[in-house]
Amino acid sequence: MKNAQDLVMQAKAAIHEVTMADAEDAIRQADVLIDVREADEFAAGHLPGAVLVPRGLLEFKLSGTPALSGRDLKVVLYCKTSGRAALAAQTMQAMGYLNVSSIAGGFDAWAAAGKTLVKPEEPSFG
Repeated sequence: MKNAQDLVMQAKAAIHEVTMADAEDAIRQADVLIDVREADEFAAGHLPGAVLVPRGLLEFKLSGTPALSGRDLKVVLYCKTSGRAALAAQTMQAMGYLNVSSIAGGFDAWAAAGKTLVKPEEPSFG
């Protein structure tokens, strides 16, 4: 019986992961950068230009959003450490997407590298 880590390792063997050194270039060349974390994680901070599509809604959002339905879109995915993004990339490949990659190490590696993060500002009521 496989566990979550087994499934992530299997997915990583079947997808393209970009290294942190190549991540910014991959994002520049992408049509869309998708954050597959949950809404609270996204709100706490995310990569500039990222669109939130939680992993649990991925297939439905891709199918129901015309701007994301083109199978030739260049897509870069990330999550907290790269497990959910690897699973999401594998799913997108199964759906027929041709240009999908995942950022190795995810959000945590991006932040640890000191790269730019976006955090929505809380409204001021003062």
